[in-house]
Amino acid sequence: MNKLVLGILLGGILGIFDGLTAWFTPEVRAHILEIVIGSTMKGLITGIAIGFFARKVHSLPLGIVFGLAVGLVLAFLVAHMQGKYYFEIMLPGGILGIIVGYATQKHGASGAVLTR
Repeated sequence: MNKLVLGILLGGILGIFDGLTAWFTPEVRAHILEIVIGSTMKGLITGIAIGFFARKVHSLPLGIVFGLAVGLVLAFLVAHMQGKYYFEIMLPGGILGIIVGYATQKHGASGAVLTR
């Protein structure tokens, strides 16, 4: 599977689980649907960024570090908008980035090679 497509799919799927971790914060349970939708979108954006990076840079350690950085930055932005729950938002966001960064570098195909 193409690295970009793998990043998008994995980012979206893991974004759902990222959002579901909000269930462990009782104060926000009433907004779980909005959180899951937002986290899925954040996961998709993370997957797109990491997928593009993985197409250009072929290094597993750099892919993991880039994934962690993207996941943490996007999660920080969301947490900053909330004004609280930094740890609860940034931990799953960082884990999502690490997993997507690893998977796109390790299992994603570099792309189609045209031959004549």
